[in-house]
Amino acid sequence: MISVDSIGVEFSGSTLFNDVSFVVNENDKIALMGKNGAGKSTMMKIIAGMSKPTKGAVRFPKETVIAYLPQHLLTDDDCTVFEEASKAFQHIFEMQTRMDELNKSLETRTDYESAEYMSIIEQVTELGESFYAIEEINYDAEVEKALQGLGFKREDFNRPTSSFSGGWRMRIELAKILLKKPDLILLDEPTNHVDIESVIWLEDFLINKAKAVIVISHDRAFIDNVTKRTIEVTMGKIYDYKANYSHYLELREERRAQQIKQYQEQQKVIADNKTFIEKFKGTYSKTNQVNSRERMLEKMVLIEIDEVDTASLRLKFPPAPRSGDYPVTALDLSKSYGEHVVFKNASLSIARGEKVSFVGRNGEGKSTMIKAIMGEIDFEGTCELGHNAKVGYFAQNQAALLDEDITVFQTVDQVADGDIRTQIKNILGRFMFSGEDIDKKVGLLSGGERTRLAMVKLLLAPVNVLILDEPTNHLDLKSKAVLKEALMDFEGTLILVSHDRDFLKGLSEKVFEFKDQRVMEHFETIDEFLIRNRIENLKEIDLKK
Repeated sequence: MISVDSIGVEFSGSTLFNDVSFVVNENDKIALMGKNGAGKSTMMKIIAGMSKPTKGAVRFPKETVIAYLPQHLLTDDDCTVFEEASKAFQHIFEMQTRMDELNKSLETRTDYESAEYMSIIEQVTELGESFYAIEEINYDAEVEKALQGLGFKREDFNRPTSSFSGGWRMRIELAKILLKKPDLILLDEPTNHVDIESVIWLEDFLINKAKAVIVISHDRAFIDNVTKRTIEVTMGKIYDYKANYSHYLELREERRAQQIKQYQEQQKVIADNKTFIEKFKGTYSKTNQVNSRERMLEKMVLIEIDEVDTASLRLKFPPAPRSGDYPVTALDLSKSYGEHVVFKNASLSIARGEKVSFVGRNGEGKSTMIKAIMGEIDFEGTCELGHNAKVGYFAQNQAALLDEDITVFQTVDQVADGDIRTQIKNILGRFMFSGEDIDKKVGLLSGGERTRLAMVKLLLAPVNVLILDEPTNHLDLKSKAVLKEALMDFEGTLILVSHDRDFLKGLSEKVFEFKDQRVMEHFETIDEFLIRNRIENLKEIDLKK
């Protein structure tokens, strides 16, 4: 059991938390929710021991193992993927080495009655009890299973970590965490940059194998599937619900409705008493009553209505000219990097107004196909845009490509043309940039703010083909819902790459699956595809055990 006792956190005179307490029990699966800036990541770092509260403490038994996966991390670049993942067992290897050193020392010493000899005996005994209490493990097999479950292939094991993207490095760190078999796993946005199959594998692990889990996530399907308890951080305090995220939203609305009712009743009581006091103040016969009511008002604890994040993205794609019947076609398309074949002889045709999803594990060619469509890479075969196709393209790293040295306003002003330049402030306001925000340097923006700014650039020119590669990374749940609604209303052609199942559902009527160097066309909705493949994937995982 892990106990958060009366935690308080203050920054520059302002209070982030005040007297927050809760208990994490064995096998608890908790979603930590709240608006951006409420303090979720700070709370997680305090539990992980990476930050200190201003007051209060986190208490747990000495042998408790807590593992933490932050949003942004860097693994070492001086070793291979397999070596980095094996560091999960470093403490065990160190115990073995230390025991060997102590036993060797005992073999050579002859001072059997000395205090130093007895101290070595005690150390060996204590270490031995801990070491032999650990169940016998085939460490290499465990590392291999974890890495493969998270999407790595055998040929990746001996590649240096420096050759992988940030998303893949995060998977290496996640593998290390899973291998430690901790008592509590803390996950801050674990599904960012992770493909659907790996998310399903992670879900299965957290539900069936992990002990206690606390997770911060904008992936609604993920947190609904994994968690059974929701702790909301708001206005310096918490609310603890024995409910998953979807049920918590209903309970939160009921709570706010009750707060509003109680607040209105209290305000009426306050107004009535103030009216009485003003009316009879100075009236001798009413002095005791006036004094009594004044004391009552002074002691009254005012009811607060919990804040609601009213900032809302307002998004509507502008109308665009009509394209030809097939704005995107590819025939016998092949792409290789050296000896590595991404896909071969791939063919696809996407009709005007069609909404399709590209799905598959990372590295199977989804983004490569998009780059071929955009003419950004060389390839074999043909890939063409149809008549009058006007493409809006949001790349996976679009937010990272923004110039960090200029302001939000300057970013949009650079690409705005004609009369639209007079509307820049209004457009930015629709994307939740207002007041001082528009003069902020891009380098100071959060991941979600950068993604929203990249979206602004996308909307400045009318398009009839939208190609979006992981557009929801770093967007909060509300912004994702608004983007999804706008895409459903979009009358043009949509090609969407996303690992977010809740976001994908209801958005596409055809699926192109990238797998084993092939591109397979499925005439089914993404909902049907995910239901079918979730069962298949979990069976495959069972076979690997």
